[in-house]
Amino acid sequence: MHSNLFDTVITFSKQTGICLHTLNLMQCIKHNITAFGHESVMESGCFLPAVNFNFTMSGKVVLTYFNGRGKMESIRWLLAVAGVEFEEVNMTKHEEYVKLLSDGALMFEQVPLVEIDGMKLVQTKAILNYIAGKYNLYGNDLKERVMIDMYSEGVRDLMEMIMMLPFISPDAKKTKLDDIERKATSRYIPVFEKALASSQYLVGYQLSCADVQLLEITLMLEEKFPTILSKFPVVKAFQGRMKSLPAIQKFLQPGSKRKPQPDDLYVKTVYEVFNFKH
Repeated sequence: MHSNLFDTVITFSKQTGICLHTLNLMQCIKHNITAFGHESVMESGCFLPAVNFNFTMSGKVVLTYFNGRGKMESIRWLLAVAGVEFEEVNMTKHEEYVKLLSDGALMFEQVPLVEIDGMKLVQTKAILNYIAGKYNLYGNDLKERVMIDMYSEGVRDLMEMIMMLPFISPDAKKTKLDDIERKATSRYIPVFEKALASSQYLVGYQLSCADVQLLEITLMLEEKFPTILSKFPVVKAFQGRMKSLPAIQKFLQPGSKRKPQPDDLYVKTVYEVFNFKH
């Protein structure tokens, strides 16, 4: 057994919380899954995603946003699955936002802001793509990446509808919820049901950021419509498999960095930071 590969796999296991049985490790070596290949192994129900094992001490990862989900939540999810520790700066005052602007930290005067690898990244899609690419959650080639992007963008469509709910009037909320449920069950979830009918993953033969985002949106939808997946058994089974991954199990536990559904305080804070009237 090559000691460098063994050490690498053990490091991965510790950082992600994914338990590696001896059988899986031997299969990894047998199939030459080195640093760092583009395969995943499923042995005896133990899943080893093909995450990039090149962990480097390149400084802290810092997320600047609000103490709530919003557009930052998918970034938190992806970092958690990749086994990346991060710190958070939660804005609560307009002056904090103004300082970010004066410091030139926000290219388009918008958050999320993620400090990683010596860079200050903005724009949610760009941030997600960088993290996915860095940790081998973004397919093997250009064709796989464009499919991942299409699925991810579909998920984002649904997510953004739900993200807006706390900011609309109570009178309009019922109509909006009905619209979300209708579109979810007629336009979006059937696409994922079909894609997963003959595959463990949305794209290719390994875990990708699209899979992580699909899990996230299914959980968001069930918060609003508890039985929404009852007619989509394939997506429901996919959700169960994803939730069984130790890194995801850890992120779903109370006390993790996953944020709860937005409440009135979250909405009030967003308005105050941006100095909006409502």
